[in-house]
Amino acid sequence: MHFTSEQRLDDSVLERAFTLGEIPGILWTPASASASLPLILLGHSAAGLQTMYPRLLARARYAVAEGYAAASIELPGSGERPRSAAVDQARADLHRALQAGEPVTDDIVDRLILPLVDQAVPEWQAALDALLARPEIGGPVGYSGGVISIGTRLAVVEPRISAAVLFAGSFVPRAIFEEARQVTIPLHVLLQWDDEGNDRQMALDLFDAFGSKEKTLHANMGGHTGVPQFAGEEGNRFFARHPK
Repeated sequence: MHFTSEQRLDDSVLERAFTLGEIPGILWTPASASASLPLILLGHSAAGLQTMYPRLLARARYAVAEGYAAASIELPGSGERPRSAAVDQARADLHRALQAGEPVTDDIVDRLILPLVDQAVPEWQAALDALLARPEIGGPVGYSGGVISIGTRLAVVEPRISAAVLFAGSFVPRAIFEEARQVTIPLHVLLQWDDEGNDRQMALDLFDAFGSKEKTLHANMGGHTGVPQFAGEEGNRFFARHPK
């Protein structure tokens, strides 16, 4: 992990941009960080780290105010990272189907999501290795955000993640449903009821498939970007209910 810039956003938040190999990322900590801070990994959509920055920063500020460190990394194919022609074609096929009012086939979803999950999850694990090696970060670790298939896979394969807030805002491959049955950590799932780019029934079915004994579904009216502030605050309270 190589830090490329550092700035104090105010008297309480220190923001440091970093690279992990070729992967850009951002780490937010209290300006006067003590040792062994718990960590929240901030997932986001394939729109890219810079596009999502205002929303990520708002989530990071709240996490830091509650005594956490927060971090995010650029997803494969986003920002300035190399794109995949196959995934771009799948995305074009998805948009074409949605615009035509046609069903989104399992083949399109698999081609769009599974390559992203297969690459992004090991990258998140590598980032977690580097972050937990920092003297100011000690865990435990939570995951918050989308793509929900990435969060689901991480909840299965990464034992250092002890709780997760998952954003239901993307299509889900059928294979991920099988993985969801293996998830046992506490979950809080946010769902926008009228999300134009999300299959609502698929999100409900995925929630039902999660194997966690403690799982909560928080659904609100509105589209993809219309998450009310109180819904985000409830997700933050979810982490507060679990030991730091």
